Amino acid sequence: MQYDVVIIGAGVAGLYAAINIPVSKKVLVLNKVFPWECNTFYAQGGVTTARDESDIPVHIQDTIEAGAGLCDEEAVSVLSNSSRDVIADLVSLGFEFDKDDEGRLLYTKEAAHSQERILHAGGDGTGRHLHHFLLQQNPHPMLSNATVIDLLIDDGEACGVVIDYEGERRSIRASQVIIASGGLGSLFEYHTNAYKISGDLQGICVEKGIELENMEMLQFHPTVYVGNYSAQKQLLSEALRGEGAMVEDENGHRFLADYDERAELAPRDIVSRAIFDYTKKTGLQVYLSFERFDYVYFQQRFPNIHTKLYDLGYDLPKQRVPISPAFHYAIGGIKTDLDGEVESVKGLYAIGEVASTGVHGANRLASNSLLEGLVFAKRTAEKVITFEGTHCAQTLPILDEVLTREGDKAKKDELRRIMWENVSIVRTHQGLSEVQEAIDAMLDEKIGRLLKLRLLTAKSIVDSAIQRKTSIGAHYIS
Repeated sequence: MQYDVVIIGAGVAGLYAAINIPVSKKVLVLNKVFPWECNTFYAQGGVTTARDESDIPVHIQDTIEAGAGLCDEEAVSVLSNSSRDVIADLVSLGFEFDKDDEGRLLYTKEAAHSQERILHAGGDGTGRHLHHFLLQQNPHPMLSNATVIDLLIDDGEACGVVIDYEGERRSIRASQVIIASGGLGSLFEYHTNAYKISGDLQGICVEKGIELENMEMLQFHPTVYVGNYSAQKQLLSEALRGEGAMVEDENGHRFLADYDERAELAPRDIVSRAIFDYTKKTGLQVYLSFERFDYVYFQQRFPNIHTKLYDLGYDLPKQRVPISPAFHYAIGGIKTDLDGEVESVKGLYAIGEVASTGVHGANRLASNSLLEGLVFAKRTAEKVITFEGTHCAQTLPILDEVLTREGDKAKKDELRRIMWENVSIVRTHQGLSEVQEAIDAMLDEKIGRLLKLRLLTAKSIVDSAIQRKTSIGAHYIS
């Protein structure tokens, strides 16, 4: 099969790129399981946008401050200056953000934002509403249940992908390849990601010598309901704290102000570490309280959270909910320029959570992720349209590695456990070294390719964390 463009991933970045590539191009969108099994679908908070021209420099400053000074300022400027255009484009296509009774857009505020500038849809269902809309708008064919197991590269040029589809290995040739495969939540024992998000493409990049950047910068969401038994935990949107939800211990003490004067509205890394430290010191359970909310308003503003927790036995906003931090977002990833291009491979691009544009620095500002996916997807699509494509050899070898072996599941679970215990909210040099040794030992064993790719991604995270000797942003060394 030969295409002009193959897009790996059907989240916000992959789909918005597809929408911006005309049907005159032969495009195929691949997704690993079902179209809706992606992190976009589970996004609750909303989409950040500069409210007007005067807000652009303020949004830029908020983003840079949240990123602890490690942001690429040009990338942040592109993000904020493009924000109003992509929102206007979505609205012109027919997407509806939440509005008040007079038809004005509703904005909310989240941690580390200096003002209300976050748009939402369906209350706390922004991700699923946006995802469903983009699926409807996509004019190109899509192949589901297609796991990308290799990138085809010839003499520094992208040539396509190799997929596992219904148990068969297939080669799909393409003149250009866009990686929009998302993050790496399944590397951790507790996370908020879609269950198939496991960092496969990052591992392939390690294998191919494609540069990954800031892999140690991992964001842990501070308010996650952990009472369910699955690895994927119920996210409790930062918008809740932005609108008045309070973090407290079992005695009702709001301890966050003891760590940062911004309390619930401090950046995610600060709140996560505060909860981690407080529970370790006191042994007390931490809760999220919604007592400030009106009952009807809460149901309307946060319908999905209300329904899911009601099904679990909680009557919100009357009852508080036990919480803990969990892995949420990969800040680093495949290094790209501001058009999504991967420098070392002609015709290869990366966008969305899998990419490292430099926007987020050491800590992502809340709700900048959907915006980043939209902005850089559009820029990449514009680049793809003007590029003539690559010229690859007619035949290229297809790897013959076994995908899974007996014992892989136990090793995968062990990886998730040691990553959570040693490479999460608070890290130590000893813990990182122990995980590095454990990963190297597993890589030396007879394992399947899918586990190998996870291990390579995890190793890149640990290696980067060891190389960064001092704490900054989401990377905290005790």
